[in-house]
Amino acid sequence: MFEAAAATADLIRKQVPEAPEVALVLGSGLGALAEAVEQRVIMRYAELPGFPVPSVAGHGGNLILGRLGGRRVAVMQGRAHFYEHGRADGMNLALATLKALGCRRLILTNAAGSLNPDAGPGSLMLLRDHINFAGVSPLFGLAGNERFVNLVDAYDPVSCDRLAALAKRLGIPLAEGVYVWFCGPHFETPAEIRAARVLGGDAVGMSTVPEVIVARMLGLTVTAVSMITNLAAGLSDESLSHEHTMKHATAAAGDMQRLLSAFLEDLDD
Repeated sequence: MFEAAAATADLIRKQVPEAPEVALVLGSGLGALAEAVEQRVIMRYAELPGFPVPSVAGHGGNLILGRLGGRRVAVMQGRAHFYEHGRADGMNLALATLKALGCRRLILTNAAGSLNPDAGPGSLMLLRDHINFAGVSPLFGLAGNERFVNLVDAYDPVSCDRLAALAKRLGIPLAEGVYVWFCGPHFETPAEIRAARVLGGDAVGMSTVPEVIVARMLGLTVTAVSMITNLAAGLSDESLSHEHTMKHATAAAGDMQRLLSAFLEDLDD
């Protein structure tokens, strides 16, 4: 994996003037954040060996390099999901490539369902931890001791505290909680949501957790924020669909852009 990542990183370096220091993965409905990147260089995933070609609406399939919040960034406009191919390692090579390019920090975003009625559609939730309800790992099949990854404080506590303080200063409501990963693509049942609440979950979704695991293996500092698009199954009368997800993700995109731009400006490393 690492040799292939180095080769893809060399390919990208030929087209960008500056090495990125922060990587961002954009979830459904966050195209506006990609548009906010200045001095953009856009590369299609299809041109980059090992990068996923998304099959989900709202995932553009572009790597965008430039500046955001005064920082050199590499923005992944879309991600691979376990449910697309039945593999949890779809983002491994892409994240290893971003590390090889020089990224030290990874910011993850996603669209999620809330288990907390006080954190409803259109709001944001800072992730402090996760539960792997899918039961699979992106590290299956790897050799060596690196695969035994420590996930204590996988979501960097210092960054989480900084984001929470920034949100308060900006007047952006920001819930906090534990993200529960379900494999998808179907939505969860009301019984599964009840089980997730008993286990301590605050949001549910179909992505992000594999990326956190790989990022920690690579030594990247991880921060993650969910855009709440719905109350989870059985908690409201809403009919769940991907179209519904996209609608409410777009509604939260403005606050996400303000918060992450301020976070990047506030970084001191």
